[in-house]
Amino acid sequence: MTLQLKLDSVTVRLGSVQALTDVRLAVAQGERIALVGSNGSGKSTLLRVLHGLQPVSTGRANGAAGLRCAMVFQRPFVLRASVLFNVALGLWIDGVRWPQAKRQALLGLERVGLSALAQRRATTLSGGQLQRVALARAWVRAPDVLLLDEPTASLDPHAKREVEALMAALVQPGSGKPLTMIFASHNMGQVKRLASRVLYLEAGRVLADLPVADFFDAAHLYKTSQAAHFFLQGETA
Repeated sequence: MTLQLKLDSVTVRLGSVQALTDVRLAVAQGERIALVGSNGSGKSTLLRVLHGLQPVSTGRANGAAGLRCAMVFQRPFVLRASVLFNVALGLWIDGVRWPQAKRQALLGLERVGLSALAQRRATTLSGGQLQRVALARAWVRAPDVLLLDEPTASLDPHAKREVEALMAALVQPGSGKPLTMIFASHNMGQVKRLASRVLYLEAGRVLADLPVADFFDAAHLYKTSQAAHFFLQGETA
């Protein structure tokens, strides 16, 4: 088991708010980890810490040497330029020559089924199409870890299914090097379908960290964390 990310007693304070408290987490290559909990529980902050976007107040956040992470936000930002430009730009910033960056970007758009929209202005796309562009933009950079913050939360049912199918395809065995995926979600069906491990957060603390089968086993979850049990009961009632 190759350890990729590790948090040791990480606490994050955002002004007067303590967003994370004493979080301990070890992430191995190929894991599919779902972060669940109510709004404000710390899921987004934890993703930002793992990506290196959020400094920790105390504790340590470590990644393996040379580890490449990419993050897909709930509402992806795009420039008022073509879809192709938006996907290729990150590669160019990474040092890839522009012609090669465009070729790789086209492969990424083909991977998510959007090659026909390569020349469309990105700001005219639907929410589901934007999420697919964001997935392409992340995937072309060949990350070791893919972080996703509520990637289907604001989408209609059809777009949710499309984006979820892409998430599943990116991490399925045989799709290349094992890709680690860590995603926040309120959709418990999605968590069941995509995750191998579930973390339940409440008020910035991880109160349950279980294999997905144990998390959805009511008796096991109740013994582990009554708070997580009652959260799940509310979400699936």
